[in-house]
Amino acid sequence: MSAGSPLVPRSDAENARLEAALAELFEHRITFNQVLGLKVMAVRPGDVRAAFDMKPELVGHYTYGRLHGGVISAVLDAMGGLALMVGIAERHPADNTMQVMQRFAKMGTIDLRVDFLRPGLGTHFTATAEATRLGGRIGSTQMRLVNQDGTLIATAAAAYVVA
Repeated sequence: MSAGSPLVPRSDAENARLEAALAELFEHRITFNQVLGLKVMAVRPGDVRAAFDMKPELVGHYTYGRLHGGVISAVLDAMGGLALMVGIAERHPADNTMQVMQRFAKMGTIDLRVDFLRPGLGTHFTATAEATRLGGRIGSTQMRLVNQDGTLIATAAAAYVVA
């Protein structure tokens, strides 16, 4: 495309393909997310959510049946990455699904801070994330984890290499 040519944004059909590709990547191609049981609920600008059910493999304190702190950290880290993927796609509205997916190859976590606010008790958990800054090389995010009652379990902030 020559300089000054208008960019044609992705069609609704292409956006649907992109959302499906992001969910496929997140749920199946990142196999650790399968261990966690993460399922994408929404993957759109302003609405990045995933959920998982409690299972014995995720327990960190056997007496109380609480989520392991590493599980909480891993879920929030994964969600931060997903939020940045959505942000990158939004930044490049003319890219098709394959072009957007190729932009994720260089992503990686460089800093993660988790605040454990309450014990990870529950049967079902939902994690949300938003990109708070997306620069040319570094992206920042904020994430939250709640249980089925909406009780806030943990929050996190992270930075990622995006290029």
